[in-house]
Amino acid sequence: MSALFTQAFVTLLVIFDPLAAIPVFLTLTRHQSPSGQRRTARVSVLVAAGIVTVFAVAGKGLLDALGISLQALQVAGGALLALIALDLLKADCARDRATAESGGVAFVPLGTPPLAGPGAIAATMLYVEKAGSAPAVVAVALALAAALLLTWLTLHFSPFIGRLLKDNGLNLVTRIMGLLAAAIAVELVAGAILHWI
Repeated sequence: MSALFTQAFVTLLVIFDPLAAIPVFLTLTRHQSPSGQRRTARVSVLVAAGIVTVFAVAGKGLLDALGISLQALQVAGGALLALIALDLLKADCARDRATAESGGVAFVPLGTPPLAGPGAIAATMLYVEKAGSAPAVVAVALALAAALLLTWLTLHFSPFIGRLLKDNGLNLVTRIMGLLAAAIAVELVAGAILHWI
């Protein structure tokens, strides 16, 4: 169970990639007060938590109703995660996103899709599917909660972290996370292909 927790936690944390969200967060909330930025960080993580949790609980039934297999979602999530990974590797994920209105950015584009995107949804559903027992499902839920908590803390303290790491540090961490995200994308697609074979 501890191995499942660790695997799920690391995977979800890499997919959420809160450090890469810092430039986007700071750009989109630049006109907000410090208290407004903290509220935006809290709401965006709650939105992501709600979306991922709904799909983790009811996603299988929804996919069955639409005639979509979990493996198809894996491939779709992996492909979209690969596109996000390419943006991260180029370290230009914050480019051209400053046009959003700062008032509603907690829902879009912060809460979704960067946090609660197809990759996070597909990975969470996959871990819940693989769990097979109540303790294992609890381990996945705790991993999700821990990853979301760390994401919230990162966004909450993003002004300080941004000043600490500066642009070069953020770009380096973003590229490393991009490489890990690309590897997870390959793993998602490969797992689905192996299942079909």
